[in-house]
Parts: sequence; structure tokens; C-alpha cells
Amino acid sequence: MNLKAGLWQQQTLKLKMTQELSQAITLLQYSSQELTAFLESKALENPLIQIETSHIKTMDPRKDRPKKTRVIDKDQQNWIEQIGKSTTTLYDHLYAQVVNHSDVQLLRALLEYIDGNGYIGMSNESLATQLGILVEQVEALITIIQELEPAGVGARSLGECLYLQLIQMPKRNPLAEKLVSDHFEEFAEKKWKSLSKQLVVSLSDIQAAFDLIQTLNPRPGADFHEEAPLYVVPDVSVKWDGQHFEISVFDDVLPKLTFQQDYYQQFAAVKDTSLNKYLQEKQQDYSWIARSLEQRKETITKVSLAIVQRQQEFFEKGPLHLKPMTMREIAEEIDVHESTVSRAVREKYMQTPFGTLELKSFFTNMVSTTNSEATSSNQVKDSIKRLIDGEDKAKPYSDQEILAILKETDGFVISRRTVAKYRDQLGIPSSSKRKRF
Repeated sequence: MNLKAGLWQQQTLKLKMTQELSQAITLLQYSSQELTAFLESKALENPLIQIETSHIKTMDPRKDRPKKTRVIDKDQQNWIEQIGKSTTTLYDHLYAQVVNHSDVQLLRALLEYIDGNGYIGMSNESLATQLGILVEQVEALITIIQELEPAGVGARSLGECLYLQLIQMPKRNPLAEKLVSDHFEEFAEKKWKSLSKQLVVSLSDIQAAFDLIQTLNPRPGADFHEEAPLYVVPDVSVKWDGQHFEISVFDDVLPKLTFQQDYYQQFAAVKDTSLNKYLQEKQQDYSWIARSLEQRKETITKVSLAIVQRQQEFFEKGPLHLKPMTMREIAEEIDVHESTVSRAVREKYMQTPFGTLELKSFFTNMVSTTNSEATSSNQVKDSIKRLIDGEDKAKPYSDQEILAILKETDGFVISRRTVAKYRDQLGIPSSSKRKRF
């Protein structure tokens, strides 16, 4: 090893993260909403940038005066948007039932502490301090609220909410009431054998109580939420006409970026060094953003095209034909880094013949089979779900039994731990909690 001191000249190549490259990477991972917010903020700080939205039109009051024509009610035009829309809040619904009560002022104040699900999330002592009354008065007021409709409102816990609904039923079920009031945790964890001995009842009686409780509403106040329906606007559209695929990127929902050329020329004519430097910086900023948007669209198109080429059977036949695919494979195919693919599919959606899906959903792990062919984890999950849906609920399959059946019928080579993981991802409980008596 040469440890002598000296001066040497050496040429090296390295990639430097420039502002333009950093901005292009950032814009690529933005969703449509995030990108819109970014462009709007840039338009505020850069006077040379103007954004135009296709769904917003300016109005000149001298020309665009309202004409005397037949006007169709907006609610009639958008009638489908009004389906299931609630016009009464939970607070209004409850207040209308106590408006003639002698303690209406205190009840009205207490109603403010009921959350959107119908629960009271504060202790009686805290409520007494907030309202400036005694704890006994709070308990009396809560009792009044708990007798209102919808049944279960004003509860402090899930068990109490279910109990309030049970005691207001026309036909009472003492066992169900006792289970949710005195043994709720043990009952919810399905430790029914010990409960049957403790309460001296049969397992079938507990099962009947469980079926009754399943019909109750754990969030009685949720029906009064007034929220507009949320729609996913796809970033990419894929159409299959039976012979060819048509892929298009939706960018109409994004603001259109334009350069204020007249504004730039007007101030560029002013002989001022600092002003000209400022204009050059803002012009360069616009150019960077414009190029980054083009690169973003180009990358999303390339990634989408590669996905369609690898998943042709999915787009032709349906979700059951989704093949295992990784981001690394797509990155190698379009000659970019794997992280670029990850950013390109982040919070992006594709409209397919089988619904609008997140681009990330096309990337699944590979599962081996006994016939040396690979399948996707989604197909394994679908098989597990179909198997559990068709099982005998009195003798549900254990994870080990599911593993053996999948290997015998479908040839999937997976471990019991993988079966448990996929079952949890599907929201399916274990066999002990699926069992019916």
C-alpha cells in the first residue's frame, strides 16, 4: 500500500442530485390531488406560471348574464348523487327528541359530547366538570339520552351500546344481555365452553345469542353522517376490444400549465439587472416543471404499458388470471431503477375492464406449485377464501388442513404460516372463532 503524501489528478464519474432531477422524482410520486396542490402553490409564487382547469370557467358579468330559460333543478339533474344522502345530523335528531324536556338546556349541552358514532367518550366526572353540575346529574341525563332513538346512542363502550339495544327489543333475551354486560370480553373471544359451564347454558344457546347480537349496530350514530361520496379518478385507462389494447393516460383532471409570455416580454424590456435575473429564474422554474410533468406522464405510460404486456390474461379473462410480477421485472423491462417504478405506481389507479384498481395491486409475490409453475399470491388468497366460504361451520378448517387441501387440489406449495398470514390479510378469523355450535 502506497502511503506517500502527494498530489494526483484523477477523473471520476458520479451522479449529482440536481434541483431538476429532485423535482422530477418528487412529481412522479405525487397523486393527482397532490400534484394539483403543488401546481397551484407554484402558480402563487411564480408570476410567469398560469394554471387553467377544464372544469372551472370564468364569467364576464357584462356578457354571461342569466337568461330567462327553463331551469332544471340541480337536485333533479344530479339525483343519483342524492341517493342515501342524510339531511339530518345526529345532534339534530337527538335534540328534536328532548326539546320539550324540563332539562333541555343541560341535555343540549351534553349532546355536544356525543361523537359521530353515537358514543360518549368522556367519564362522568369530566362531564360534570365541563358542565358545572354534579356527577349524579350527569348520570341522570345520560340515562335520558340512552332511552332515545337510535337505540344504543349515548353508550360509553361497545358492550354498553349493544346492551342498550338488547333491552329496547320487543322480545328480550336475558342470556344475550348478560353476555354483553357481564362477560363481554370472554364472549367476544369465543371462550364459550367456559361460559357455558359458568352460566349453566348450552353452547347452542350462546350461539343463538351471538347470532342475535350480530344483527345489532355497533355504531348507531354513523347513519346520520352527511358525507359526499368519494370517487377515484383513474390515472390510466386500459380498454380491450377483443383484439387490441388501448392505453391512455388521464391528465384532463390536472391543471393545464401555461407560460405568461406577454407578462414576461413586458418586464424583460425593462433594463434592470435584478429584475431580469428574477425573470430568468422564474422562467427556468417553469421549464423545469413542464419537463418534469412530461417525464412523469411518459414514465407512467411506460410502466402501464409494461404491466399490460405482462398481464394480458388478466385484462382478457379477469382477476383470477393475475400472474406473479415484481417491480424489479418492470424496471428491467423499461430500463429504469426499481424505485422509479415504485414512485410511478404510488397512489395511481388504472381503469380496467374489471374495475378501477390501484397500480400496486398488479404486483404480487410468486408462489410455487407442485407442477413447477408459478402462481400469484392473489390466486392463493382467492382459493383460501373460497375454501373457507364453503366449509362446514360446525367443523371449520384449521390452517394446517387448508394447507393440505390447497396442495392437493391446486398444487400450491406454501407453509402454514403463509396460510395464516393470507387469512389475516383477508380479514378471516381463525378456525376457533369461525366455529358455530
